[in-house]
Amino acid sequence: MHKLSNLFFASSNIHKFKEAKEILDFFGIPIQFFQLNLEEIQSNSIKEIAIKKAQDAFSKCKKPLIIEDDGLHIDSLDGFPGPYSSYAHKTIGNKGILNLLKQNRNAKFISTITYCDKNDLESFEAKLDGTISKSQKGKGWGFDPIFIPKNTKKTFAQLNDKNIISHRYKALKKFSNWYLHK
Repeated sequence: MHKLSNLFFASSNIHKFKEAKEILDFFGIPIQFFQLNLEEIQSNSIKEIAIKKAQDAFSKCKKPLIIEDDGLHIDSLDGFPGPYSSYAHKTIGNKGILNLLKQNRNAKFISTITYCDKNDLESFEAKLDGTISKSQKGKGWGFDPIFIPKNTKKTFAQLNDKNIISHRYKALKKFSNWYLHK
């Protein structure tokens, strides 16, 4: 049986860690932050990127860990920015994304949580459908001010319950179910 207190979340993004911690606390899984910049391969597969990041992080941390990689996929842009979301956000930002869109604003967030220890390498994927707003709404990080989850009228940045409906929540829930019964 593994110790629940020895799980790390490896990332350079403190915002992702804080969300993951809040979600995993709900499932009774404590995590610690292992802050580092991870090597990111170029791939059209978020899962493939997540696996390589987890292996890279484990080689440096030597402790059981999870990483999360996600992407915003916009239908009218053939899934762009997808696995290149971080780069797109850094270069063109939310305003740039909004400027690219015309009528079809359908989108989805896909999240992959990958667990790695000396014996296991497991990935858990989830998606959340939604739309892109016509302007930035609310204060939040990343694409939160422009992504409106399906069945809501507010962006992630405007929602108080983001962490119980998000793509990250769904993927962490799948991970939690596996991890607690491992």
